[in-house]
Amino acid sequence: MDPIKNPYAPGAGQRPPELAGRDEQLRSFDVVLERIARSRPERSIILTGLRGVGKTVLLNALRSAAVRAHWGTGKLEARPDQRLRRPLSAALHVATRELGHPQGDDVDHVLGVIKAFAQRDSAPGAKLRDRWNPGIDAPAITGRADSGDIEIDLVELLTDVGGLAADVGKGVAICIDEMQDLHPEDVSALCAACHEIGQSGLPVIVVGAGLPHLPAVLSASKSYSERLFRYSRIDRLDRAAADHALQLPAREEGADFTPEALEAMYAATGGYPYFIQAYGKVAWDVAPRSPITVEDVAVAAPEAESELAVGFFGSRYERATPGEREYLRAMADAATAEADKAEDVQPDDVDSVPTAAVAAVLDRKPQSLSPARDALLKKGLIYSGERGRIAFTVPHFGRYLRSTA
Repeated sequence: MDPIKNPYAPGAGQRPPELAGRDEQLRSFDVVLERIARSRPERSIILTGLRGVGKTVLLNALRSAAVRAHWGTGKLEARPDQRLRRPLSAALHVATRELGHPQGDDVDHVLGVIKAFAQRDSAPGAKLRDRWNPGIDAPAITGRADSGDIEIDLVELLTDVGGLAADVGKGVAICIDEMQDLHPEDVSALCAACHEIGQSGLPVIVVGAGLPHLPAVLSASKSYSERLFRYSRIDRLDRAAADHALQLPAREEGADFTPEALEAMYAATGGYPYFIQAYGKVAWDVAPRSPITVEDVAVAAPEAESELAVGFFGSRYERATPGEREYLRAMADAATAEADKAEDVQPDDVDSVPTAAVAAVLDRKPQSLSPARDALLKKGLIYSGERGRIAFTVPHFGRYLRSTA
């Protein structure tokens, strides 16, 4: 098989050759765009799921759909060490320019509000040369979105941006990746702003993506968040969609998989999009000819697993301290014990384990393990979907830990 023609793309956030299994989300977003264009009320959207299920890819696809609808769009990636003002200002700067508003004075006014919002991030009394410059030519507007209260300022900012979009019959989509990493005050402000914008009927929506516990983060911030957003859980692909993700790109290059090879690929990848791309790429490279057979998949599996062990699993494992690694391994062992109690259940199919079970594996009191658990939560290696239970944010991480024990 010609490696130059290899169609598979196992990259972080990199769009695969075929975005399989996400038609429902894409259709729903098209409806949202059209409803807002007709001044119909709509909620902002939250995508949640484990790492490797394609949240970032889908987020980018939704942004592209908004661009095709001639909306203004901006994207940012939340980071635990950065507040919201600067990245949001940069995103809204792009979105405002994309609107193509014909009145230059109106555009400059909104850009000035964005600039004032961004510069409020500087320390009080900071000299002009020490203030962060968002690259906006218009002068900052004093007295608008610059009070220092992020909730008040964000409401004023999005109101002005939404008004500019409404003038030209368009909308603005703010895409936020890794949304669970926003500062708690910024989460609260964003929820309040979405609530206010929704009541005002302005054409601004937030499209957020994050780990499975993101709904809990939003709910802890504002009690009305469950009614504020439309939540969509992004999960592994079913067998038909996984086969489609493999076969269509191959057929476009004049190649194919045997039915047995497809079955073996699904067993190895579990239907997770990132794994499908990783295994597909190696299987293509090792196969001598088309169609790719089950024997080719067997030859490719060790190499694919080796690459995942270094780049996907190992890089995350290396971020943990020795005590945290001990906790992670205990989670994997606890999942095995949970699977043994049930019939026809594999450890990888155990969604979460009780924290008490992890403590029992280590023969420690649960309270003594709290520092390790909290550190792993902050590092995004585990999450808690419900009280007293924890799970890996990375699919098949338990399998990796058991294989390297």
